[in-house]
Amino acid sequence: MIPGFEVKVINSLDGISVKAWNMLAGDDPFLQHEFFSAMHDTGCVSGKTGWLPQFITLWEGSTLRGALPLYLKNHSYGEYVFDWAWADAYRRCGHAYYPKLLSAVPFSPVTGQRLLAGTAEHRALLVSAALRMAKDKNVETSVSSFHCLFPREDEALEMEMAGMTLRHGIQFHWRNREVGGYEDFDGFLAELSHGKRKKIRQERRKVHAEGIRFQWLSGYDASHDHWRFFVNCYNKTYRDHHSMPYLNLEFFLRLGKSMPENLLLILALRDDQPVAAALNLHNSRTLYGRYWGTMEFVPGLHFETCYYQAIEFCIAHRIALFEGGAQGEHKLARGFLPVRVWSAHWLAHPEFAAAIGNYLKHEAQDINHYLDELNESSPFRKDKRGNPKPGS
Repeated sequence: MIPGFEVKVINSLDGISVKAWNMLAGDDPFLQHEFFSAMHDTGCVSGKTGWLPQFITLWEGSTLRGALPLYLKNHSYGEYVFDWAWADAYRRCGHAYYPKLLSAVPFSPVTGQRLLAGTAEHRALLVSAALRMAKDKNVETSVSSFHCLFPREDEALEMEMAGMTLRHGIQFHWRNREVGGYEDFDGFLAELSHGKRKKIRQERRKVHAEGIRFQWLSGYDASHDHWRFFVNCYNKTYRDHHSMPYLNLEFFLRLGKSMPENLLLILALRDDQPVAAALNLHNSRTLYGRYWGTMEFVPGLHFETCYYQAIEFCIAHRIALFEGGAQGEHKLARGFLPVRVWSAHWLAHPEFAAAIGNYLKHEAQDINHYLDELNESSPFRKDKRGNPKPGS
């Protein structure tokens, strides 16, 4: 530890000022004091739901210099980096995989800072503190492991240097034209191959033929009734997939009040009555697609509400990147391109650590091959040399 610095583990952000925390978090909406506090205070994320906050903070006197969002977890729900097979292997060998330590934004497969600190030295202290905590808890309470999900690539490499094992994944992201952005949606479509362009136009016509129109609402504009309708849609989506929803109406209402400028609620309406909704978070650079639901089936409505309306919003507001959520090879045909995402892992059991490390090396090779295949199937028109040219 650097002289003059102190590490504290906290289970609430109540004792940290919004200003001090957000200076570390920057403008990432998922790292804001308001976002975490809404998760915690509404009971969506708590020890009762299997997410016990154990945030690591780094202090120089009374000044907050660094932080690592961290949870003690007794399950693997809401993570989007799947380790159920690891947990099952532990169980079959007579070992307990839970509890584990997890650094992540709950229920949010979005890449961003996890080591909230301004210097490499401070980031190294945070990783060291998390690993030390995992090792200490392994002795005290049999914590099996420490995981960090969706860090930036540079942070992932720093964690690898500290002794963690990296895992690769793939998401599909949409990018605006690099210079100036697209003028409109047709400008974006013009960059796609003929077949992909035709398919998107057909999908949009089907929705229009159903009499559906759309409304964009910020948190400032969304009323209690809007949020109640959205939550009904959100809950229905989980029920339709035989799952329990993670978030409640209180959380969304609080988010609408505390972070109104970071929210985009897209409503699909017929005869001025809402039939579907999608919620996105954003800053000036990135739009993050998060939750969607519909009260009735309309052909093409999912793609229009979740993707095409969001792309139009990015074009209109000169937003460079749209992260459409986890997985989804179907997004490729709609102008999204594959990108590599990261996670980092440390396991206390040496034999399991070696076996999983070996597995991840082979998995990374498979990911590399899959990325090559996906890039060969780019939806964008090719130049004279046969190379895709998105956003040229």
